[in-house]
Amino acid sequence: MSTYSEDQRKVTTRRLAEMKQRGEKIAMLTAYDFSMAKLIDEAGMDVILVGDSASNVMAGNITTLPITLDQMIYHAKSVVKGTQRALVVVDLPFGSYQGNSKEALASAIRIMKESHAEAVKMEGGNEIRESIERILCAGIPVMGHLGLTPQSINKFGSYNVRAKEEAEAKKLIEDALMLEEIGCFALVLEKIPAKLAAEVASKLTIPVIGIGAGGGVDGQVLVMHDMLGINKGFSPRFLRRYADLSTIINEAVGNYISDVKTSDFPSEKEQY
Repeated sequence: MSTYSEDQRKVTTRRLAEMKQRGEKIAMLTAYDFSMAKLIDEAGMDVILVGDSASNVMAGNITTLPITLDQMIYHAKSVVKGTQRALVVVDLPFGSYQGNSKEALASAIRIMKESHAEAVKMEGGNEIRESIERILCAGIPVMGHLGLTPQSINKFGSYNVRAKEEAEAKKLIEDALMLEEIGCFALVLEKIPAKLAAEVASKLTIPVIGIGAGGGVDGQVLVMHDMLGINKGFSPRFLRRYADLSTIINEAVGNYISDVKTSDFPSEKEQY
């Protein structure tokens, strides 16, 4: 077992704030099932995100929009069972919080009660302020998400870098400050200019975690299937592959098929 952090205490929202204060970077990765969550947690991950990217990498959808609240709770339950140290954060899926703060609260409560996760993540700024505030008032920690927000892909029309223009950059800063002011414990910035992300991180006292937002933030997050090379059809500039599991798995399965076809498996030692 490889464990990066010597501190095996449970990671909490308070500990993340302390990490920012002392300049310790925060490592965050997605997971969607018990087995992978257990491996990722044992490696010393700080935050595990049960992302709505499950819609893409687990269900094969083109966007994150189709995944349901019930499906997110299913994945979150599995991840929580495999996690001891990391803080588990769950995406509120599209349609479960936009435009109706009462529905937003009900969705967040279901996630917390049924999955035993420790926080939720929501995409958007001032337009979802009422929903965030209602959830926060119930004592549920909220992680914000600004920049490229995949649940709004049909509005944007592309996955291009966001906030390159002055007006959008200004709104992003205003939204980030607002999210901190109302009580969000952390913020994800996705696919925005590195200079802007560093500026936001310097203005906020809460941790800012980036994905395609440069190194001037307080931590990084990637999708597990992308960084392990399971999904090889997605290669943005910000992605670093740490393994080529696609090739390894393909070769292993191919060897298994060959051994079965040639009666090499099972051998005498592998029989009762």
